[in-house]
Amino acid sequence: GRLLRDGMGESVLARLQRDVLDQPGVASVIVLIGINDISWPGTAFARKQARPTLAELQAGYRALARQARRRGVRILGATLTPFAGALPGTPLDDYYQPDKEALRQQLNAWLRTDGPFDAVIDLDAALRDPSDPSRMAPAYDSGDHLHPGDAGNRAMAEAVDLEVLMGPSTHGVDLP
Repeated sequence: GRLLRDGMGESVLARLQRDVLDQPGVASVIVLIGINDISWPGTAFARKQARPTLAELQAGYRALARQARRRGVRILGATLTPFAGALPGTPLDDYYQPDKEALRQQLNAWLRTDGPFDAVIDLDAALRDPSDPSRMAPAYDSGDHLHPGDAGNRAMAEAVDLEVLMGPSTHGVDLP
C-alpha cells in the first residue's frame, strides 16, 4: 500500500482509523509505509503519476500521528528500508532510481531527527548492506531486493525495543 494515495489498495491515511485505531485494546502502532509512494510513480503501472515531495510525505506522517494521538495510541515510525535493484526482470524493474533513493534518504533523515512519532525504529540501519547502504544486505533479502526474507523479518523484529513500544507517549496531541 501507500501512505498518501489509493491505487495499491486504500491509502493508510484513509484506513488507519478503521484498520488500527478502531480495534479494541490497541495501545501502540508501528508505521512502516512510504516506499511505494516514492517508487510506484514513474513505473509501468503509474507512468504519468507524480512522485510526492518530501513535504507531502512529512504531512502524511504528521496526519497519521495526529489520528493516533487523538485516540491515545502510541505511534512509532520506521525508516524505509534499502531497495536498490528492486524487482529485476519485472515490469517494475524501474521501481528503483537514484532520485527515488535520494528522497528515501531525505525522508529517513527527517524521521530519525524531527519526525512526528513517539519513537523511531531504524529498519534502514537494521537491514542495509554495510558495503552499499542503498541495498538490503544479502542475508536479509527475499531475492527481489525490496522485501526482506525470513532473516530480514527477524532482524526487523529484533530492531523493535519493546520497552519503547509499550512506553508512554512522548508527544502531545497537537502537531504542526
